[in-house]
Amino acid sequence: MIPRIALTPGEPAGVGPELSVKIAQRGSHAQLIAIADPNLLEQTAHRLKLPLQLLPLSEGAPVSATPPGSLYIRASPLAQSAQPGALSTANAPYVLKTLEMAADGCLNGQFDALVTGPVHKGIINEAGVSFSGHTEFFAERAGVPQVVMMLAAEDLRVALVTTHLPLKDVSAAITGERLESVTEILHRSLCQQFRIDSPRIGVCGLNPHAGETGHLGREEIEVIEPALARLRDRGLHLVGPLPADTLFTPPQLAHFDAVLAMYHDQGLPVLKFKGFGNAVNITLGLPFIRTSVDHGTALDLAGSGKASCGSLQAALCQAIELAQLQNH
Repeated sequence: MIPRIALTPGEPAGVGPELSVKIAQRGSHAQLIAIADPNLLEQTAHRLKLPLQLLPLSEGAPVSATPPGSLYIRASPLAQSAQPGALSTANAPYVLKTLEMAADGCLNGQFDALVTGPVHKGIINEAGVSFSGHTEFFAERAGVPQVVMMLAAEDLRVALVTTHLPLKDVSAAITGERLESVTEILHRSLCQQFRIDSPRIGVCGLNPHAGETGHLGREEIEVIEPALARLRDRGLHLVGPLPADTLFTPPQLAHFDAVLAMYHDQGLPVLKFKGFGNAVNITLGLPFIRTSVDHGTALDLAGSGKASCGSLQAALCQAIELAQLQNH
C-alpha cells in the first residue's frame, strides 16, 4: 500500500518551503503531494541549488511512490511573491487556502494523511483572520467538537489538556468535562491509531507538588481527581495526578505509554528538550491523520539553507506509519 500524504509547507516566507524542497531530495515510498505555489517551490530549489521536479497529480492515475528530487503538486497560487524572512499579510489567505485544500482532501478520501509545515499565527491574525493554530483550525474544518494536541519524540508522548491559552486562564479551562473528553480521546487514539492495548497514561497535576493535598491549590482535589476516578470506572488505566517534576523523570516515564499535561509549557519543554529537531506534533481526535513539525517558521533562518528538516522527516515518517496501520 502506497500512502497518499498531503504536505503543506506553511508560511511562504518561513523555512517551510525550504524544508519541503530538502525532504524531496530523499524521495519517499509514499506519494508526497505538496499543496503549494509551484513557483515558490521551484524558486526555493533554485536558490538552494537542489534539483526539484514537480509531478502532476492526475485524476484516476495509479498511486505512485515519490522519486528522489521530486514532489507531486497540487497548485495553490500566492497572492504576491514571497521573500524569505519577510512576512506579508497579503499571503495569509494563501496559507489558509492550502490548509483548507489539504483538510478537505483528507476528509473526502483523496489523501491518507496530512503533514504540515509551520505557519505564522501572528501574520494571519494581522490579516484580519482569527487563527489560534493548526489544531483548532482543523477541528473546526472537520466539524469535530474536541481534538487533542500530542507531541512525540523517541519513546515519549505528551498530550495537552489545554493548548494555546494564557497561563492566567488555564485553571478555569480545566473542567471535569474537558479533562474527561481529552483523556478519552487520548486513550482511544493510543488504542486505535497506535495499536497499544490497554494504554497506561500518567497524568500531571496542575499545581506544584500536585497541590500538596490542597495547600498549594485545590484543582487536584476538586476537579482532577474526581474526573480521573470516573474515567477509571470506565476501564482507563490512569495514574495521577502526579507532580510534573517527578512524573517527567526516566524511572516514572518507563511506566507509561503517554503523559497528559495540564498546559502547554508544563509538558512541551520536556518533550522538546528530549527530542527537539526530531519531534512530531500529532492531532488526535480528527477524522484524518495529521502530523506536523515541532518548530515555528524560523524567519531568521529562512533563505539561508541552514534549516534542518529532521522534524519534517519525522512527521512524514509518523504520518506514513499511522496511514499504514489505518489501512491494515
